[in-house]
Amino acid sequence: MRKSLLITESAMTRALTMSVIGSEAGVLVCLNGRISIDSSPDLRERLLAILDRESLPTLTIDLAEVSYIDCSGLATLLEALKITYARKTILQLRGLHDRPRYLLEVTGLLSLFETNGRINGSSVSKVL
Repeated sequence: MRKSLLITESAMTRALTMSVIGSEAGVLVCLNGRISIDSSPDLRERLLAILDRESLPTLTIDLAEVSYIDCSGLATLLEALKITYARKTILQLRGLHDRPRYLLEVTGLLSLFETNGRINGSSVSKVL
């Protein structure tokens, strides 16, 4: 039987905070702030630590409170996607909006992720 992960809060940088909630269904990572070249190395380290701990059915990254993401942030999400794919874990992005969603759309990367969020007021379930 798997143990639930503890809820943790950590200030990764002044620009980005992260909380992690674990359950039998998987892990929810809630991000708040900006994912940039300054914060993405810490985010990468934390995501890899979560994925190294145990086999997860789902890893959900909540981006509802993320106001900005740059190319280094995209690289971090893509690396997490590659690892989850190899481990047969579903990586789901939740709460995509505004500029972070736009960046994923124009780069053609949005279709690689399973998303759960809002587009023009309507709910989106799977986008693969």
